[in-house]
Amino acid sequence: MALNIDWMNEAKKRKDDLVRDVQALVRIPSVRDDGGAKPGAPFGPKVAEALDYMLTRGQEEGFCIKNVDGYAGHIEMGEGEKLIGVLGHLDVVPAGDGWSVDPFAAEVKDGRLYGRGAIDDKGPTVAAFYALKIVKELGLPLRKRVRLILGGDEESDWRCVAHYFQREEMPDVGFAPDADFPIIHAEKGIIDADLSYRPPESAEAEGLALASFQAGRRYNMVPDAAEAVVEGAGRTEELLGLYEQFCRERGVKGSMRQSEGAVVFQLEGVSAHGAEPERGKNAGVYLAQFLASLPLDGRSRPFIQFVASAFFGDARGRRLGLAYRDEQSGDLTVNVGVLSYDRRHGGTIGLNIRYPVTADGDAIRRTLAGAAAEHGFALSRFSDTKPHYIDPSHELVRTLQRVYEEQTGEPARLLAIGGGTYARALTAGVAFGALFPGRPDVAHQKDEYIEIDDLVKATAIYAQAIYELAK
Repeated sequence: MALNIDWMNEAKKRKDDLVRDVQALVRIPSVRDDGGAKPGAPFGPKVAEALDYMLTRGQEEGFCIKNVDGYAGHIEMGEGEKLIGVLGHLDVVPAGDGWSVDPFAAEVKDGRLYGRGAIDDKGPTVAAFYALKIVKELGLPLRKRVRLILGGDEESDWRCVAHYFQREEMPDVGFAPDADFPIIHAEKGIIDADLSYRPPESAEAEGLALASFQAGRRYNMVPDAAEAVVEGAGRTEELLGLYEQFCRERGVKGSMRQSEGAVVFQLEGVSAHGAEPERGKNAGVYLAQFLASLPLDGRSRPFIQFVASAFFGDARGRRLGLAYRDEQSGDLTVNVGVLSYDRRHGGTIGLNIRYPVTADGDAIRRTLAGAAAEHGFALSRFSDTKPHYIDPSHELVRTLQRVYEEQTGEPARLLAIGGGTYARALTAGVAFGALFPGRPDVAHQKDEYIEIDDLVKATAIYAQAIYELAK
């Protein structure tokens, strides 16, 4: 039988309650707190409080609930063999500085709900909870179970879902309301790797000595600041002239000063996410490019020259022999996230590589180790998160596309990204909202917010999606 349900109207009827529940959840500052961790609250008391809040709400609405040792939990309805999963998270990144509102007051103004976690991922998770509520309250017949799975450690190490899926069943299909609409069906593989350099014992000490070099703290960010300390420089006016010219030509900001008989170079680049390194200017790689033009001594020269020659102007891994691409997910990208060197211990290059869904992580490891060895480096660390890909013809994808198009009147394009979403935790899962096309992505930013109209619209989309997948 064809049911004629106005999903948008059902969501609008519940708008005030929906907003109130998002506010209550945002007011819990659920930042991971290892110092306060204990059994039942492995991520600290505030993450535990957020999980308890959602499970209590689930119980109040008559759903089946389960707390899995404080790592994660779920809210379930329906019956049947098959299971539909919706995967959201309750932890948030720290608020940081520079907010114009209290990050945990959940203030509503100008049609927006402000607060840390409003869009990532408390608003969307509560929208999914209300979607379950709508389907339940309409008394719609379901042939499958639906489970809203709530994680507590998505912003760090994903220990939440690792622990949960060791103990609970994997859904047959599912989606994560923790990214962008329409549908993200392809996510690149993500490699973090360290290339280590030890200066050769016999290296001559002629020339300028690089005492230290530092750039970047996180693998998945383009470093926006770098500093190098160089000893043995004589005529600093000449050096300053060269450096100023370099910075001017490259469109970056630099400064140089003398300190205790050494020259300190600083360079300011432009930060960006490691998945899209070309959007930034890598301060460490730029500074290495300048230093490579100086007569450095035999200890530091191989380090600086490899950084400059392998990575300057090449974020696609071409010079390392890693220029993979495919139709499904695009080009491989390389971000030099961390650079460090000191004359006693040598140096480390910390890389974040995003590779296409059809490329092979093991082949990349072998190529990278070979390229490093040629320049006197060793591959000292390598971690590989495999790509995630759901075929466009999959029933899950087709169903969500149809629902999205019916609810929005817009085409449900399929997206491939270099980032990683919670959908990877599902065997057959995609990321599905809740950020609509054209909206700025304010997750992890100061003054994070969700548009209340978007929250309501997402609830309608999720309600219809849950019904269509489970009926």
